[in-house]
Amino acid sequence: MAPSRFHAAVALGAALAAPAATGFYLPGVAPTNFLEGQRVELKVNKITSTQTQIPYDYYSFPFCRPQNGVHHYGENLGEFLTGDRIENSPYELKMKVDQSCTVLCSHTLTKGDVSKLKEAILEGYSHNWIIDNLPAASVTVDDVYQTTYYSRGFLVGMTDEKQETFALHNHVRIFLDYHQKEGQNAFRVVGFRVRPYSIDHKVAEGSKGDTPTLSTCDGIDAGSTAPAQIKEGAVIYYTYDVQWEPSDVRWASRWDIYLNMDHTKTDKVHWFSIANSALIVLFLTGMIAMILVRNLCRDITMYNRVPTEEERAEEREESGWKLVHADVFRAPASHPMLLAVMVGTGAQLLMMAFCTIVFAAVGFLSPANRGALMIAVLLTYVLMGSVAGYVSARLYKTFKGKQWQKCTVLTALWYPSICFSVFLCLDFIDVSYGSSGAVPFLEMLKLLTLWFGISVPLVFMGAYLGYKRDVMTFPVVTSNIPRTIPDQPWYMSKAFIIMVGGILPFGACFVELFFILTSMWLGAYYYVFGFLLLVFVILLLTCAEMTVVLTYFQLCNEDYHWWWRSFLSAGSTGLYVLLYSGVYFFRTVQPNLFATYLLYFGYMGIISLGIFLMTGCIGFAASLAFNRVIFASIKVD
Repeated sequence: MAPSRFHAAVALGAALAAPAATGFYLPGVAPTNFLEGQRVELKVNKITSTQTQIPYDYYSFPFCRPQNGVHHYGENLGEFLTGDRIENSPYELKMKVDQSCTVLCSHTLTKGDVSKLKEAILEGYSHNWIIDNLPAASVTVDDVYQTTYYSRGFLVGMTDEKQETFALHNHVRIFLDYHQKEGQNAFRVVGFRVRPYSIDHKVAEGSKGDTPTLSTCDGIDAGSTAPAQIKEGAVIYYTYDVQWEPSDVRWASRWDIYLNMDHTKTDKVHWFSIANSALIVLFLTGMIAMILVRNLCRDITMYNRVPTEEERAEEREESGWKLVHADVFRAPASHPMLLAVMVGTGAQLLMMAFCTIVFAAVGFLSPANRGALMIAVLLTYVLMGSVAGYVSARLYKTFKGKQWQKCTVLTALWYPSICFSVFLCLDFIDVSYGSSGAVPFLEMLKLLTLWFGISVPLVFMGAYLGYKRDVMTFPVVTSNIPRTIPDQPWYMSKAFIIMVGGILPFGACFVELFFILTSMWLGAYYYVFGFLLLVFVILLLTCAEMTVVLTYFQLCNEDYHWWWRSFLSAGSTGLYVLLYSGVYFFRTVQPNLFATYLLYFGYMGIISLGIFLMTGCIGFAASLAFNRVIFASIKVD
């Protein structure tokens, strides 16, 4: 890539990085205005744990149910795939109306309830509530660093160090911030925080009925109440407080506490990562410049000048990349169809990733719109099916392949079949645990419709256009007899080159990968897509430049089998991503179920395979372009 284009990409990413770190909404999405005393609905979502990664429906636990029954809110496909199950709740909240120790309901714990609650507490399960599309946040104050942290949701309960006594969080204090727009008698919810308590409530003497007066409410703030222990036959009273507080935070900025948690430190880490990655790109660019300016120019000058008789006699003993000119564009000896399919699929994934990141960076995928990111990924993938079909067909035709229909079918089905098979197996795990993460049958049909109704036809359409085009032309003629490849030094072996090829590209993105994994598996919000766009561009540049360097050294050693090696060397970035995700899993996630291992490595395996195909496609395309340029610059007898 020319320096001017690189600088333009960096400038674009820097411009996008700033707004991407702040909360905002899509144009045309209107805020909800409430009048004083108007009902504000509190919705409940799935119960989640970062230790098990298996979500459950809220009402599968012994919590208070609405009097008029539970009803689900219409989820989109993205919400179903992420396990969201949003339902109504019995909590009655009104704008600017404070409440104190309101009794919600009482419940006598059964043996099954006790077992389920204890297991949920040990596994770190948390509530996830929503008010006006804003998730509940629990607040943690670090006294050492004087820092306030906001985390999504709040724990179901707590236990002592010996795990002998379990207490249920049966009382919550709900803090709601509201903002009043000037000149209007309307209010908007701009903050939602929850502080849970465990209280062994006692009924006041003489109090009766379904909502009795409790004598233990006054001791909440003083901490003089005993916790509500989880044991069979215990009567649990669920209560809540509501406190409304005015705020200067505007509605468009209310997500900032979630997206900018410890904002200064994370920004510094992101910029450090980008600076580190940019140095890697500059290093590789310098190396390529040295190759192009010094070695290649010298080689081309030497190869193009008219040789003397003495030099002709010595020509047999010379070595270098020119000697393989008659073989460098020879079709790969093994599995040319598979290579064409993988390059085409990689091109499809590359376009999908780029479009999704750009849409997110400019603000079209707000976190307030649940499931939007997943839907964007699915739609851009299926719509880019024509890219996969065209690239694989054009390449396979260049390889002089004859089984065009088989190549097209493999392009349409190979990678999606792997993903869907793994997803189906992992969904069976969710079903066996009764998890809300299990995707309903109707949503499965929607996925199949997207695949066979949109993606597959587009792949065939792209393949048709690819086969209609002429074969790619190369600057040199391929001989009929393959040249013998001399013995290679150990550092030019296939395994070594492949392993080396992915190190620097992985180094360019591993810091950002940490934040993405934290968002995926620890429930943190990731919305710095401006940074991600920069890192993505740097990753592609690093893959391309690293592969070009390795391909040049390979040709200098008279090894012309570069087709597969260029793809695999850049694609090994995906292997390093998988290895790093394993390290992250054991150091950070701390699983306690075998199913968690299967879920984590199943999904990370799919993602790593996608990165392998995407980066492999970039390396392959860069090497192909590089070879066409350098061999077009020499004169061949």
